[in-house]
Amino acid sequence: MDTMGRTTAANYECLLFDLDDTLYPLSTGFNLACRRNIEEFMSQHLHIDESEVARMCLELYREHGTTMAGLKAVGYEFDNDEFHAFVHGKLPYEKLKPDPVLRNLLLSMPQRKIIFTNADQKHAMEVLGRLGLEDCFEGIICFETINPRLQPADNTDGIENNSFSSNQRILCKPSLEAIEAAIRIANVDPKKTIFFDDSARNIASAKEAGLHTVIVGSSVLVPPADHALNSIHNIKEAIPEIWEGEGEQLEQVIQPAAVETAVLA
Repeated sequence: MDTMGRTTAANYECLLFDLDDTLYPLSTGFNLACRRNIEEFMSQHLHIDESEVARMCLELYREHGTTMAGLKAVGYEFDNDEFHAFVHGKLPYEKLKPDPVLRNLLLSMPQRKIIFTNADQKHAMEVLGRLGLEDCFEGIICFETINPRLQPADNTDGIENNSFSSNQRILCKPSLEAIEAAIRIANVDPKKTIFFDDSARNIASAKEAGLHTVIVGSSVLVPPADHALNSIHNIKEAIPEIWEGEGEQLEQVIQPAAVETAVLA
């Protein structure tokens, strides 16, 4: 745990949390299941040769942040909602159980708390519901938030067009642009915000954007993270200053009147 550059709790106004492999452990197996579903989508729906799928999936992920963003970047066309439905629709959500320990920790934190994930809204809501955390956050910044569906200027027939954005560039973590977009959407001061994520790449971009950073799922401090948590349950031991000056901090919490507990826009 790094003690450099710490600030007081009164200066922490918001906590941004990644979702997958951050609020629940990597050992759940969702990461591997998700990758398998993506590879199956690439083979079945995009007709990519099965012998190339695994290598291509990993290379696109490394270069573009997510395999989905990479597929769009290299020219594949598909509907975003269909991709998410296929990739997340077969995930073993039953493996996720209510986490009362994490729930109590989150509810005891006086700061604003917001989810920031590359996943779609439906998946985020399902995960939070399974963990029993659906009412612990002010809102969710997700795929639909960062990548709003474009509306054609001449669409006057009242019929929603779901295909026009199928080739739209995808914005996602770890791009600095995505991090900065989340900061704007959440309306937070990065110098007074802590970002929790399991990805070293995401942590590096968040630090570049001015956020305080916490790498989750590792006991090793990965530069430029400010803190390292082996488990999200270790927050209070690792960063007790979140709770320091709690009474004073409560007066500074921005009420969620303008941002409902759903997708932030």
